[in-house]
Amino acid sequence: MTHDVINQAPPLIGHDVSNDRALLDGLDREGADWATGELRQLGLLAGSAKAQEWGRLANENPPILRTHDRYGHRVDEVEFHPAWHELMAVAVENGMHASPWTSARPGAHVARAAKFFTWSQVEAGHGCPISMTYAAVAALRHSPDLRSEWEPLLASRSYDFGLRPAHDKRGVLAGMAMTEKQGGSDVRANTTRAERLADGTFALTGHKWFNSAPMCDVFLVLAQAPGGLSCFLLPRVLPDGSRNAMRLMRLKDKLGNRSNASAEVEYDGAIAYLVGEEGRGVRTIIEMVNMTRLDCVIGSAAGMRYGLAQAIHHTTHRKAFGKALIDQPLMRNVLADLALESEAATTLMMRLAGATDRAVRGDSAEGLFRRTALAASKYWICKRAPVHAAEALECLGGNGYVEESQMPRLFRDSPLNGIWEGSGNVAALDLIRALTREPEGLEAFFAEVALAGDRRVTEAAERTRKTLASAGEGDARRLAEELTLLLQASLLVRHAPAAVSDAFCASRLGGEWGRAFGTLPAGLDLGAIVERAS
Repeated sequence: MTHDVINQAPPLIGHDVSNDRALLDGLDREGADWATGELRQLGLLAGSAKAQEWGRLANENPPILRTHDRYGHRVDEVEFHPAWHELMAVAVENGMHASPWTSARPGAHVARAAKFFTWSQVEAGHGCPISMTYAAVAALRHSPDLRSEWEPLLASRSYDFGLRPAHDKRGVLAGMAMTEKQGGSDVRANTTRAERLADGTFALTGHKWFNSAPMCDVFLVLAQAPGGLSCFLLPRVLPDGSRNAMRLMRLKDKLGNRSNASAEVEYDGAIAYLVGEEGRGVRTIIEMVNMTRLDCVIGSAAGMRYGLAQAIHHTTHRKAFGKALIDQPLMRNVLADLALESEAATTLMMRLAGATDRAVRGDSAEGLFRRTALAASKYWICKRAPVHAAEALECLGGNGYVEESQMPRLFRDSPLNGIWEGSGNVAALDLIRALTREPEGLEAFFAEVALAGDRRVTEAAERTRKTLASAGEGDARRLAEELTLLLQASLLVRHAPAAVSDAFCASRLGGEWGRAFGTLPAGLDLGAIVERAS
């Protein structure tokens, strides 16, 4: 009898990960309901034991750097477990990388966001090269010739791993290298040099402290050209089949994101092609950064949803003091609070995806709204992910603290999006710059908020406008937080059941909240909130 297993939750497998009311409603609302069938099919795969095992294996068998072959030749290759390639193949085949850029169908970027959100709940690390590839196309549109050459390969739904000339591959992936030891987020401090060659290409020489996804086929890189800091396209393999002079010095030993390779690299006269205007590198590559920032929001929202699903599943099956944990009043408060955070993040990320889709298709008003909303959201949603992951893990108690639960992996991954593509301070200061340079973007933001037609939202908006009147750089974080909560409240009032929006407004706007999850005030319909999230 001592070996009988009782009062333990069964594995959370065999379900549809996309069966998330906030996600599906957002897909319909933002003009991509045509992708529902594809999304639900992907959701079933994501919830399968097979896919969950891929995620586990990819993290327990991290990539290995092979600098030389057995004979001493420099190869600079990264070796991955087969599970990584399974995850990547599904992502590419489902168009989670660059395929929306070649689709004329409205809502293509929304459908892609919903799929990325769903598949990221299987394993987050492989989302890095997928996200970089998605974002690279936006920057390449500054150079029509490069775009026409590379976009079809980047948008291909064929995953073709291995270092070969691009013209010999069915599809390629893109990475990015911006930061250096002495500069970090201050990319204008870069010291990598770009020397113009007789054929119009450039030879890059320098050291990059952080190269995202070094196993990719092509990279966007910042370097100092004669005309100033510029953006370049750097292929791993040259057209003649020779390896470009991009040396992988080491792979980073990271807190999380273990399945994905991130490297320190050196360029020794590496051949690259100018993207956009010389001396306008930041302006060129910022298009890529904005797209990856959207994915940071999506990835953080996906992590929240995964943690919430695990917490609800465990507490549904685990009993204590004579009844299921989920029926205990204090645990229900915690779960409802986690559900509010998750639904608000999901609803917001779908709105941002819709704004992105419409802005790409020429809607200037949506572009203005997106500029302000994305900067604020990147800060706040990514900030909420680690504390959300910690609380969700605690719902599983000791069971959540062991690696087999996968909750430690979620927790290790949770700070990543808050650091990549601009840490908290960078994102918050970018918001201040956006408000200063494009004040019309702020008005577009408040016009969106006003659509709620709700007294609680209106009063909060008035308070935030007062904060804005005297805000300086030192207030940037507080301002980003207030703007994001305001937008989330407006979206939930318009699109979520009253139980959800009332609880969110009371806690996040009205101050009827403690300093940890599980401190929602009395009188709310917590059962309805948890049931909607289940």
